[in-house]
Amino acid sequence: MTTAVVVSALMIVATGLLAGARPIAPDALLAALLAPDEKIDSIIVWVLRLPRSLVAYCAGAGLGVSGYLLQSLTRNPLAGPGTTGVTAGAVAPIVYCSVFLPWMSPQFYPIVGMLGGLTAALVTFWIARGGTGRPLHLALGGISVSLFLGALTTAILLASGPQAATLTFWLAGGFQGRSWIQLAFMVPWVIAGLGGALFCQRAVGLLSLSDEVAAGMGLRLTFWKPLLLFAAVLPVAGVAPVAGPVAFVGLVAPHIARLLKPEGPGWTIALSAALGGLMTASADIIARSVAAPQELPVGMVTALVGGPVFIYLVQRPGLAFNRGIGT
Repeated sequence: MTTAVVVSALMIVATGLLAGARPIAPDALLAALLAPDEKIDSIIVWVLRLPRSLVAYCAGAGLGVSGYLLQSLTRNPLAGPGTTGVTAGAVAPIVYCSVFLPWMSPQFYPIVGMLGGLTAALVTFWIARGGTGRPLHLALGGISVSLFLGALTTAILLASGPQAATLTFWLAGGFQGRSWIQLAFMVPWVIAGLGGALFCQRAVGLLSLSDEVAAGMGLRLTFWKPLLLFAAVLPVAGVAPVAGPVAFVGLVAPHIARLLKPEGPGWTIALSAALGGLMTASADIIARSVAAPQELPVGMVTALVGGPVFIYLVQRPGLAFNRGIGT
């Protein structure tokens, strides 16, 4: 199943290379990929569309992994980068540094985002009784933290002057103008999160049962739970500076992955990453094609599509919302 999702994602990426304000014929695309030159089609493919499509896929994969880890860590189907305050915690300090610390290199933004995301997640989990309370506790805690940080971000935007328009578009989430540089910037953080998730898959499988069962089987909760939280925040730290907040992907992708019933947490992690990348790459194509040559924010597209999908998942009988999170 993971292979089918990856193949579908490759087809979506290929479609993204064809579609846009200037459509490219399949034969011209093939020629540009196999024998790049200085012609306009090659420039569009190699400079504009291919890196952008790969950035979109990589971002979605990272958000899918982050959402899966957060849901497994808390055994809460409402957990995700957005609903736990992780995204807002990563975005707010980045906006602050962009406005008030313009001398800081963007290379440090992932570290800033990671620290902010970790802090926001810890506050949310504290409100939700360490992640062991009911889903309502986590939802209310995440909404409270996100609203508070959102208000701070708005206040910073009001003081940003001419930067406000650029930052507002970035806060809507998107991949316009993203290049190979941004891809290289993001990939290590996403790979670190994915690698950490795969390394922790045994702990994830035990934690999906209960803290008591996991501890009884010899799992050191004081070591593995902070490590899982750290691994969950890493992809968001890499994605947020490049793409801004992209809604719903990290919340929905793990649920769809579980519906496909992969064998074990390792395959579920891989499938969550593949589905997250597929969702985000598809949303990026829609964002730059529907109103071409203008672009819609990708975060708006994922919210418009992911919202109804999430409602459908909530309404499905027997889903994880009614029986707890499993692998």
